[in-house]
Amino acid sequence: MLGLLLRLLPFWVREPLFIVIGSVFGVRIMYLAVRDEAWVPGAIGVAFLLATAVRVHTVVRAVRARRNPAPAVSADGAVSDAVVRSQSQPQGPAGQRPAPAAPRKEPNAWGQAVAAVAVFAALGAALWLGPNLLPSGDNSSPRAPSCPSGEDEELPSAYTGASRAVTGGQLCEALNRTDLARLLGTPTETATVVSGTSDTALLTDGKVARPEAEVRFDTYTVNVSATYNELSIAQYVKLMEFGEETDVKTLSVLGRPAVLSSDHTMSIALDLGLGSGGSGGPVGQGPPARTLTVALDGKDPGGYYEITVWSTSGALPDDGALVDIAETVLPTVPEQAV
Repeated sequence: MLGLLLRLLPFWVREPLFIVIGSVFGVRIMYLAVRDEAWVPGAIGVAFLLATAVRVHTVVRAVRARRNPAPAVSADGAVSDAVVRSQSQPQGPAGQRPAPAAPRKEPNAWGQAVAAVAVFAALGAALWLGPNLLPSGDNSSPRAPSCPSGEDEELPSAYTGASRAVTGGQLCEALNRTDLARLLGTPTETATVVSGTSDTALLTDGKVARPEAEVRFDTYTVNVSATYNELSIAQYVKLMEFGEETDVKTLSVLGRPAVLSSDHTMSIALDLGLGSGGSGGPVGQGPPARTLTVALDGKDPGGYYEITVWSTSGALPDDGALVDIAETVLPTVPEQAV
């Protein structure tokens, strides 16, 4: 059907149209062939360009023929009978000669060609650039939640004493990145829950600031916290050795002392009183978690960040993922905490 419609178009519209289509598709296919190093698309692209070159030659000959019209000549070289008859007709007196007919105005070939090229060049550009101009994804894809503003949050007094302490909202803004899922090895996932709190460390009577932020995906959950105490990473490692913990690995991240360790999250069962008894369930052992602890400063005077990752299935990313998260997230934490 499309071929029939194209054949019905005038010559000066149809041929420029074929030239534009052949040029756009030929160049596009050749580009894809070079990019993917595939010879079959390259041959197809060459065929498009050759067909386009033939049509360009046809259009050029037609333009030259219109500029330099010649009397029709038969195969044996004789001039057409119509031309001879027109020249041999007797002419009447000057006063009786019929008025010459007004010349028939033919369509401007160049105008048609330029208009066709312009229209279909725009269509070709739209086909070429269309995928890049369309918004990624559709309206039904879930949007990543945003961090709480924390404008009306009342900070504990421990944050006033710790001049370098950041808030949970600031940690959340640093952690809730668009590339966090890629760093975890699950690039197609979108965060489902994000949070940030400005609390204090346990068993410190509210004297040690410990903000934290958490981003949850379908596969993994990432928690980042900052503890502003006087415990250095070296002392932290000694405590692990004293507790005979295994799977501990010391390293350097961002030029700061750091240590990798494993532990289990806590599982708490709650009874809301709908069943018998009405008392809370025991605190159990949750899925395993991997934690990267990094000193707040390269000199390790005390205080540290903790980046913890876990999943409900018990699977964990490799240690390189935690290091990548630390090297990507920690430099974006506000300067007062660096």
